[in-house]
Amino acid sequence: MTNFKNLCLVLTVFFLSPFCSAASDSLILRYDKPAAEWVEALPIGNGRLGAMVFGKTADETIQFNEDTFWGGSPYNPVNPQAQAALPQARQLVFEGKNEQAQKLIDEKMMAVPSYQAKYQPAGLLKLAFPGHENFTNYRRQLNLNTAVVTIEYKVDDVKFGRRIFSSPIDNCIVIELTADEPNSINFIASFDAVQEVKDLKTEDDCISLQVYGAGHHKAVGDLRCYSRLKILTNGGDVKLDDNKFIVTNADSVVLLLASATTFVNYKDVTGDPAAIVKKQLTAAAEKPFDQILTDHIKAHQRLFSRVSIDLGSTPDSNLPTDKRIKAFTSAKDPDLAELYFQFGRYLLISCSRPGCQPANLQGLWNDSVDPPWYSKYTVNINTEMNYWPAEPTNLSECHEPLFTLIKDISHTGKKTASVNYGARGWVCHHNTDLWRATGPIDSAFYGFWPTGGAWLCQHLWYHYEYTGDKKFLESAYPVMKGAAQFFVDTLVEHPKYKWLVTCPSVSPENAMFDTVSICAGPTMDIQIIRDLFNNCITASQILDVDPDFRKTLVEKRDRLAPMQIGKAGQLQEWLEDIDLSAPEPEHRHVSHLYGLFPSSQMSKDTPELFAAASKSLQLRGDGGTGWSKAWKINLWARLLKGDHACKMLTSLISTGTYPNMFDAHPPFQIDGNFGATSGICEMLMQSYSRFENNKLGGEIILLPALPSAWPNGSIKGLRARGGFEIDIEWKNGKLELARIKSLLGNPLKLSYGDKSIEVQTEKGRTYIYNDKLELHLKVEVKKLGNRDSNPN
Repeated sequence: MTNFKNLCLVLTVFFLSPFCSAASDSLILRYDKPAAEWVEALPIGNGRLGAMVFGKTADETIQFNEDTFWGGSPYNPVNPQAQAALPQARQLVFEGKNEQAQKLIDEKMMAVPSYQAKYQPAGLLKLAFPGHENFTNYRRQLNLNTAVVTIEYKVDDVKFGRRIFSSPIDNCIVIELTADEPNSINFIASFDAVQEVKDLKTEDDCISLQVYGAGHHKAVGDLRCYSRLKILTNGGDVKLDDNKFIVTNADSVVLLLASATTFVNYKDVTGDPAAIVKKQLTAAAEKPFDQILTDHIKAHQRLFSRVSIDLGSTPDSNLPTDKRIKAFTSAKDPDLAELYFQFGRYLLISCSRPGCQPANLQGLWNDSVDPPWYSKYTVNINTEMNYWPAEPTNLSECHEPLFTLIKDISHTGKKTASVNYGARGWVCHHNTDLWRATGPIDSAFYGFWPTGGAWLCQHLWYHYEYTGDKKFLESAYPVMKGAAQFFVDTLVEHPKYKWLVTCPSVSPENAMFDTVSICAGPTMDIQIIRDLFNNCITASQILDVDPDFRKTLVEKRDRLAPMQIGKAGQLQEWLEDIDLSAPEPEHRHVSHLYGLFPSSQMSKDTPELFAAASKSLQLRGDGGTGWSKAWKINLWARLLKGDHACKMLTSLISTGTYPNMFDAHPPFQIDGNFGATSGICEMLMQSYSRFENNKLGGEIILLPALPSAWPNGSIKGLRARGGFEIDIEWKNGKLELARIKSLLGNPLKLSYGDKSIEVQTEKGRTYIYNDKLELHLKVEVKKLGNRDSNPN
């Protein structure tokens, strides 16, 4: 074995160690015992390669994932029968024969095959430490600021330590083992996997694991995942025996784990993962551990450190994180809300970096060959919610993997639109996967919803609103246009109301009556299409293209069904006023409130609709799954009800969060983490775009829904539409100071309470306001320090 250059001998050189932080450090998840279950383990990730660290002493397990390792193989589930059945299905709906329409769709119009691939675990790294069954002084931590998991404990009089992270620079999981006495490290390292078929080998001075993606129905699993482990020691002996490393009497050790698959893109699975992994490990092994760690932390902090938040701390801040979650109330431990917010940002950085796959239902982390809901991309809320915090919490780069997926499905969805509907453009229903399938799956009740792709296109527009990146808009516009073309061709006139509607469709996963969801013109569809048409209209003006298509969109938009207020004062979910008689009045989806958030079609400037949305939210109740509660945090914030938003956050954390802070759907689903992070942002700052004379502008509302539980605090580094970066400080429930950094020089409307001002900003200047929105200071950006910004 190669001696590792500059490898540290004892724990005293734990520079940047989270144990050096104060006990109440608000960026640390802390535990006083090893993880017994997966939802107690701590997540690490570099966007592509993720792991769950249990922190056990005698029999450590590190379960890891590679983001392109899915079951199945390239496919496109179109249905040649669907187009012929479409007119009959529409007619049945218009005649009020929704149940017959749903039966017809199940029989003739669903995807063939009607399933999707499953996200797969890559493997297990097992570390056995003989004699470590009895231990004392145990500590296990995840430092969000460094993205390093640290474990420390004593066996007899020897202190043992581990630092574990997934490096985005060196493309591998790195594990450092140390002891404060020489010759004390003895362990066995081996690979395992949950798959039945696995290949274990000894290759050169490494061990390797190869597993195969699960097949599904008639689809053969085409993907192979290859993983390789290399060990570098300081002192002691290393043996390779029966595909295991046996290390004795070492002073310190570093393990390097790399993994890759045969995936090239959604059409090509001819990659050479062994060659990729060998190259990555060779390069990493040539670097000193200190350099690997420093490079990793620097890359992480370039993103993570852009935003800071302080909501205050209490004695509960000193409790282990799992105990804090059980005891949480917003007033008693506001610091936990702060930690939850930053944990969401940490997870997005860890599972969605440029060049990687986007965050799926479980982000990057999955330990089962048969995960819940296949751990796929569910685009009737969950995938979109994953990316709600990307732009406002200053992680615009983390949005990029979703953009790549959207462009991919604009190609696969073109075939679905043509074959299934006889339409131009492209369509995606309520799910997609690694292979970018776009057809309706599962069943008509859940899956026959043609608006998933249109909703995803909102994220292309969000990125432009926040960054003003015209080159990006030029590349995104054809995708948005294609989504709009599909609805230009498939919207139909309702025979009774004469409005343009989608038909057939559903209000996601909610029944109108009995077990029937198929309908015409559900409110959410029309809201999403209205946004899509408006965004395409504005984009075509900015880019000075497609005047004829723009005219068509204006005509179609003006004929869309309006939002309606029902007999209970609620915003109707369907064309008919049947909300109160629907089977599940407190259904987990609040689809018809899309127009309130994430859209902005309803606000205090539309008082009747605003009140109707509030009534609908009251009728839905405060219950629901983790992600449902997270959505409601955002909705109550948009309704300017900070205490109710905080109540929802308290409920989500205290009753819907696992010990490792993963969101409990249940089971684990990561969208609740991201949705709550977005909700906290919405409580403290909301932003909207203003377009005048084809020029991008912004509107910012400061502390619109500040809860009474957070009377004092600050948040710095948020992003706002129109190209602004925001710092806010408040005291005794009132604004103290707001710093508005203009990144693009756009006009701005700034509001706080009942006060508003409008200013034409200058690019590169920061404007500092007090609670009366009086300008106290205007300075150049360069004078504010070197906090990393990302203007594009």
